[in-house]
Amino acid sequence: MNKPEGELLARAHAWIEGDPDPVTQRELSALLESGDLAALEPRLQPLTFGTAGLRGAVGAGSGRMNLAVVLRAAYGIARYLADQPSATGRPIVIGFDARPTSRAFAEASAGVLLAAGHRVVAFATPVATPLCAFLGRELNAAITIVVTASHNPRQDNGYKVYGADAVQIVSPVDERIAEQIERAPAARDVPRLPTSFGDSQHDGLTLLRPEELDGYFAAVSAAIPAQTYARDLAIVHSALHGVGSAPMLRTLADAGFTRVGVVAAQAEPDGTFPTTPFPNPEEPGTLDLALAEGERRGAALLLVNDPDADRLAAAARLEGALCVLDGNQVGALLADHLLSRACNPSSPRPLVMSSIVSSPLVALMAQARGAHSERTHTGFKWLWTAALELQRHEVGRFCFGYEEALGYSVFPAVRDKDGIAAGRALAELSALLAARGATLFDRLHELYVEHGLWASAALNLALDGSARPVATLLDELATRRDLRLASQRVVRVVDYRVGGEERPGWLGVAPLLELELDDASLVFLRPSGTEPKLKLYAHVKRNITLQSRLASSLADARRDAAHLLQELAALLRR
Repeated sequence: MNKPEGELLARAHAWIEGDPDPVTQRELSALLESGDLAALEPRLQPLTFGTAGLRGAVGAGSGRMNLAVVLRAAYGIARYLADQPSATGRPIVIGFDARPTSRAFAEASAGVLLAAGHRVVAFATPVATPLCAFLGRELNAAITIVVTASHNPRQDNGYKVYGADAVQIVSPVDERIAEQIERAPAARDVPRLPTSFGDSQHDGLTLLRPEELDGYFAAVSAAIPAQTYARDLAIVHSALHGVGSAPMLRTLADAGFTRVGVVAAQAEPDGTFPTTPFPNPEEPGTLDLALAEGERRGAALLLVNDPDADRLAAAARLEGALCVLDGNQVGALLADHLLSRACNPSSPRPLVMSSIVSSPLVALMAQARGAHSERTHTGFKWLWTAALELQRHEVGRFCFGYEEALGYSVFPAVRDKDGIAAGRALAELSALLAARGATLFDRLHELYVEHGLWASAALNLALDGSARPVATLLDELATRRDLRLASQRVVRVVDYRVGGEERPGWLGVAPLLELELDDASLVFLRPSGTEPKLKLYAHVKRNITLQSRLASSLADARRDAAHLLQELAALLRR
């Protein structure tokens, strides 16, 4: 046996010895006994705790989501808080989604934090992530933890962490917590109190049910007031087997909508996701059941949340049929609706935030209306970190933030994406348009005439073993001076791998290239963080009139955007 193999086996034995869960103990022991070192090795590559917390497949070993990993993560958080005088006396908020292991992971986390002397406020039943983020801000929590894998595959789970500002943690907080996790003892030795969310026997534990969080729904209603028009708008909602049904139905009922139906087969929380192989609303086929139900009911609007209800997909009528809106289109519609209420001389200047790979349309709309527009790297941790800093410097007041992957922040009481409040806002806009005989696509058409029809495409470019390293590919593009794509000349290249000291923190150093073409089209390239591939994005602009046929104009522009990426992919393969 060589030294690396011996070290691997020693790590396996140590992890098994320290694992308090007999199920994962047996799982890793069986793998160890099989002698399959190739399968064992990734199980012992520790999950990285970063700005997204933890996320991975459920299973045995330090490289999977399991009780041992969660106990050590909670210990790391407790130790981090012990070094923060400002955390003294502030509660910890804990919530969890409907995946099979989520409750146990949340209860274990509460037990560790209670043992460390913290006061814990936890949801007793599965809850939408935005409600946790809201409660963390309302209670001035030192840390908010949500056990969720969001829209990841059914075999995954995750651990999302918000900081003292109620925003998902960023550097250096994530690094300091990660350091404490590395110093944690074996999971079996982590101090914890036996904790069940079926009771509240611990003095430091307060249990809530999601339906008791009246403050969230009151805040949504205050931010997005109910109107009197078109309360009979036909709406269909799907929760994709997640936790979105109850809060979405409540907020729509609070607004007075009377014709709200559900996709019954997907309405109840079920972490096995029986009707969809991949519970991500962006995946082809995931919305098929909801679209069929929407057509059956003659719905004017379809709203679909991902399993933890922080994202929102939507469909509206285009040429008589329900047609899915992409994330950039929903972002433009919500920005339009919210800016129409926020832009007035008596109010502070609105702040509109978007991720860098999202469509330029929202920024153009914001600038045309006198709002301050800001781009950040992908992730609502960056959008809200930027918004809070801009507010501190009195640049303006938060109005709206979005990223193209179906994430929208429509009011400041939740400093993260919120698929429930976004659904309420989109329903209100739909009702306003219906009162004048128009649809969401009709309003998009008007926005496209004013600011240009911006269409988007994305492509994942797999790199095989013979391909040049990603860094080399990016270097070659960044330094070429004669680059042309789809007959257009590249007139500007921004290399986000360098020059971070010249940009704000939310646009710091990142493995990302931005190419601007001479027709104003934009292309972005970034490597995947988990796979050997490049992720490519394109946004193209076309001019249309009110007489243009919107469906065909969109199809043509999307085809142009896809062609642009295909040309770039061919260039990168050479």
